[in-house]
Amino acid sequence: MVLLAITSADENPPPVALDPWGDFWLFRFFLNVAGYMTILVPGFLLIQYFKRRNYMETGRGVCFPLVRTCVFGSEAKSGHTEDLSATSRSEATDPSTAKQLLKLLFCAAGLQVSYLTWGILQERVMTRSYGATSTNPGEKFRDSQFLVFMNRILAFTVAGLYCAMTKQPRHGAPMYKYSFASLSNILSSWCQYEALKFISFPTQVLAKASKVIPVMLMGKLVSRKSYEYWEYFTAVLISAGVSMFLLSSGTDHHPSTVTTFSGVVILAGYIVFDSFTSNWQDSLFKYKMSSVQMMFGVNLFSCLFTMGSLLEQGALLESVHFMARHSEFALHAVLLSICSACGQLFIFYTINQFGAAVFTIIMTLRQAFAILLSCLIYGHAVTVVGGLGIGVVFLALFLRVYARSRMKKRVKKAALNEVPIQKV
Repeated sequence: MVLLAITSADENPPPVALDPWGDFWLFRFFLNVAGYMTILVPGFLLIQYFKRRNYMETGRGVCFPLVRTCVFGSEAKSGHTEDLSATSRSEATDPSTAKQLLKLLFCAAGLQVSYLTWGILQERVMTRSYGATSTNPGEKFRDSQFLVFMNRILAFTVAGLYCAMTKQPRHGAPMYKYSFASLSNILSSWCQYEALKFISFPTQVLAKASKVIPVMLMGKLVSRKSYEYWEYFTAVLISAGVSMFLLSSGTDHHPSTVTTFSGVVILAGYIVFDSFTSNWQDSLFKYKMSSVQMMFGVNLFSCLFTMGSLLEQGALLESVHFMARHSEFALHAVLLSICSACGQLFIFYTINQFGAAVFTIIMTLRQAFAILLSCLIYGHAVTVVGGLGIGVVFLALFLRVYARSRMKKRVKKAALNEVPIQKV
């Protein structure tokens, strides 16, 4: 844990004294998880208790509506998961290609703007010192969990106000199911912040660019999804193309730290947790709910987990004191939260309309767009390997669209052939 020496008010901010154990990322990871378990374990025991008592038939009283909503939900999910999944994305298979393309471009643009800005601020907060002068080196902010909490509390507030002011579908999912996506989302965000302390830029972007394949594999594990061979093939092409472009174009103007074993482990954790999050959210959309309801449910548990852990560790007050000492950090934390909240709106809407795999492809291409934008603005030359990588990405996207359109035509033709001819 970061220990700060207290000085008089008229002196410069104190230097940071590090506790060897508290500054070790694995210790902090297990400390955070232990904090989450103090909420998860009692909640799990309560859920099991209400289910064993058959509370839906025997329960009465003031707490009955709350228990039903949190443990059982107001309606059961249909057993025809594949049909519901297709129905929930009926617009994604709508014959109106132009309308669907505009919707996809809208989602992609919103995600790019939100997370490109978020990425720039994230790097500033985690890698630079605050309060540095010619005589004082300043101090770095080290508690990644507090930044996750700041991001989630604003997103929770925005989603709650929106749900209160607008008409939403009748909510059917048991509330506790949001906690799984919430926990994996918190851990993936924490890993992403922590990785910036240990990992080099090329390794980081390579891992993010290759995330399409883990997401598809996690989809088979979580949702029992089946993917066609061409989907795996185009996913590999997209990952390879983006990696070629990023690695060839990013090393000259993105100085970073040396890659360490800890950084590789943290990045692996980020990929696993993030892949689970999007697929679990995708499976939850099989209940009738809006993307804002999903955002509200996930962030509700995220706020509970992170606040509980911060209070138990005494880190919440410590981070607030850091914000009071450095107004610039406070501004950056607020901007990070705004970008995260806007990004989450686009995330849940995109997953609801197009699924986890398409969402991951959009976020993978974000890495390439960031470097390409830098090349256009600052005149950086694109290497031959980088240009080849761009070509591979566009080839993969073309093959994906072509194969999907052929598959739709085949399904429609088969459906027409199966329609019985009625005798007059």
